[in-house]
Amino acid sequence: MASIKIRAKLDGDTTTVKALISHPMETGQRKNKKTGKKIPAHFIQEVTCEHKGNVVMTALWGPAISKNPYLSFKFKGAAKGDTLKLSWVDNKGKSDSTETQVR
Repeated sequence: MASIKIRAKLDGDTTTVKALISHPMETGQRKNKKTGKKIPAHFIQEVTCEHKGNVVMTALWGPAISKNPYLSFKFKGAAKGDTLKLSWVDNKGKSDSTETQVR
């Protein structure tokens, strides 16, 4: 199952990108209610968006970002039909990426 849902819409010369990422985003501070032990930290560290091979957005995240984070940003220079690639990497080395076309 893909962890990223993404949309990109062109309005004038500005493209608005909206993404929802499925991820537990554990801080490492919460305790398991049954065992009393801390749940290990597991969070996304970096999110990048590429357009035509150029990085148009980089987000460096830490454990304070909520579960299943929503991300929205704007950039200029895209055209309808262009492909965008959104990728993330977490602190355990897991990653995912997906592509979408600008509408």
